Amino acid sequence: MQHVKLLINIILLVLGLSVSYAARDIVTLGRTAIAPAPAAAGPAASIDNSGIGAVSGLGVNWGTVTYHPLPTDIVVQLLKDNNIKKLKLFDVEHEILTALTGSDIEVMVTVTNGQLADMGSFDVAKEWVKVNLTRYLELKGGVNIAYVAVGNEPFLKDYNGTFNNVTFPALKNIQNALNAANYSHIKATIPINADVYYSPDNNPVPSAGVWREDIADLMDQIVAFYHNNSAPFTVNIYPFLSLYYGKGKFPVDYAFFDGNSNPLMDNGAAYTNVLDANYDTLVTVLNKAGYKNMPIIVGEIGWPTDGDINANATLAQKFYKGLVKNLATKKGTPLRPNDQMNVYLFGLIDEEGKSILPGDFERHWGIFTYDGQPKFELDITGKGGKNTLVGAKDVKYLSKQWCVVSPSVTNKTALEANAGYACKNADCTSLGNGSSCSNLDYLGQASYAFNSYYQNFIQQSASCHFDGLATITTEDPSSRSCKFDVQLAPAPVPVAPAPEPAPAPVPDSAAGPSNSPSGSPSDQSAKSESVRSAFLSIATIVSLLFGLSAFHSL
Repeated sequence: MQHVKLLINIILLVLGLSVSYAARDIVTLGRTAIAPAPAAAGPAASIDNSGIGAVSGLGVNWGTVTYHPLPTDIVVQLLKDNNIKKLKLFDVEHEILTALTGSDIEVMVTVTNGQLADMGSFDVAKEWVKVNLTRYLELKGGVNIAYVAVGNEPFLKDYNGTFNNVTFPALKNIQNALNAANYSHIKATIPINADVYYSPDNNPVPSAGVWREDIADLMDQIVAFYHNNSAPFTVNIYPFLSLYYGKGKFPVDYAFFDGNSNPLMDNGAAYTNVLDANYDTLVTVLNKAGYKNMPIIVGEIGWPTDGDINANATLAQKFYKGLVKNLATKKGTPLRPNDQMNVYLFGLIDEEGKSILPGDFERHWGIFTYDGQPKFELDITGKGGKNTLVGAKDVKYLSKQWCVVSPSVTNKTALEANAGYACKNADCTSLGNGSSCSNLDYLGQASYAFNSYYQNFIQQSASCHFDGLATITTEDPSSRSCKFDVQLAPAPVPVAPAPEPAPAPVPDSAAGPSNSPSGSPSDQSAKSESVRSAFLSIATIVSLLFGLSAFHSL
């Protein structure tokens, strides 16, 4: 019995570690205001699951923390080709929303954490709605904006209460501003991390779920406001992170949907996967608060494909297949049987610009690669058969050439120094232990680092020198498990060549992602907005030093 209790305790305690790394912080208030739209339809009482294509209830997060973004029109066509009907964004981005005009894709836009304090003013909130929503709602054909995310996981413990006093006022003002503008059908909701609720150590089962003590009163106020406005509760849940932070103690099968794990029993209910257990812990808390029928959205859920021993395409495919099957059968959870779960996959495309403080997997959450190609076969319709993901079309690349170690070079010390330099200014997360390229020898690792740097700086000839240790080749050095990328072709702008890199590692002040500064404990467990801002500032400085436009998308 003791070992069963230990297993249960590990499972449910790890639920609170399902942190998200999707925080964005981009100011959007400075946009041109447009007059309000005419009165819209009244509030919807529940989440709309209608539509064809992807299985009902399935959406995706589109993150844009990348130095070499796919053209927006190509990504929007990718969404359409895969019949993805729900999209979550981490800001209000003009180019994306304009490209979505006239589509039937339902959109959630975001008020960033950095804007929450400003939204404490109702006048500012009204202006935000006017500037950031009205212009898109009134375009010919319009944009189907259904939700406004107010912040992103603002109550993470690692934020030390930074946003505790500003989030609820922002939520109220945004929703009230929507109502005042006759957009009451658009609902404001806070994407919240799963650490806002938990089950106590002495009874670690979903039916014992309670709010976290430090924000219990605040959460009661928030859910009451949701109820009064027919808005959903949004929570981010990451089974992969439960496994990752479980450090070998979390049962692997419990992260998936095969039913192979020893079930967690709770008042006769059997929980065979961590998603259902986490979800029903929240359901319990909402039930106790008096809101048994409150809609729930899983704002982020996913599985990375590189950067860790458990982050690979095989396990990601297994996870997503199980998840889609669950959605298609509408079996629900023990506390909400036969109920359609609504989820947004995290994410759509890999983002190589993200901080790797949480782990090397951080840049590999996409179901599509950096160039919009599917990483594995997946039927997101839930209908079975031969349906599978469709890749991006009309993608433009740089020349088919790579930067590798020159023949006959054997100076390991010099190679390691130059490779280290390259990796501080490019993405080498596929070289880590358990990653897709971890089996390369030191020559292969150096070649991978050189090429990553070379592609990141748009194949400038001076970016493939490395003290004379590197050469450009037209022979693809990729292997079955380790892919050497060719970067996307940028928009045609003048680019100055990069200077020849020094063999010594760069100073910390100009370091790449692996040396991003940490300003708080949150930097060690979650991708906080302060870390992202610091990282992007470093990337911009590096860009300027090299005289390149590779970082123009930041």
